[in-house]
Amino acid sequence: MSRSTNDLKNTVAAFLATVMFSLPALAQEPADGEDRLDTLYAQLSEAEPADAARIADDIALELSKSGSPAMDMLFRRGRAALDKGDLAAADGHFTALTDHAPEFAEGWHLRAVTRARMGLLGPALADLEQALTLEPRHFTALFSLGSLLEELGQDELASRAYMEAGKLHPHDPDILAAQDRLGHVTGGTRL
Repeated sequence: MSRSTNDLKNTVAAFLATVMFSLPALAQEPADGEDRLDTLYAQLSEAEPADAARIADDIALELSKSGSPAMDMLFRRGRAALDKGDLAAADGHFTALTDHAPEFAEGWHLRAVTRARMGLLGPALADLEQALTLEPRHFTALFSLGSLLEELGQDELASRAYMEAGKLHPHDPDILAAQDRLGHVTGGTRL
């Protein structure tokens, strides 16, 4: 195994440990008042399977709002480029977005997705760290983290990321499939 592969594995392990240990503390920070996202996340944790997808879509819609028309335009352009497979353009739009709206978690998440597809795994991990620091309940970013870790052969760490995502969205079919796929890590049972 090469030195750079070992370094990447050590970086991944340290990153995940930091994120996982930070999630409870970040999630418990007091808020000035319950906002729409707080309400939606609370509803999702209690939702029946039939309602969970709708609530998750509402959360995704809230997470896609930057609060600025110009930043929303960059977000839409980046998303369109990503959907078309134009990764260079998507990366450019999401980089401009994260530069100008560094508190916008979904911009970091989608830049991470873009960079992972480009094979830039270290930068993708750094962007996921930023997204999860800004919004520790971002179950899609946690799922993305699990996918990236699984791709790197870090099944135990991937399983932990999927477990955290599943705590937030217990009925997501992709999360459930990932947990089943890595059942060997947890003795054949979902965490």
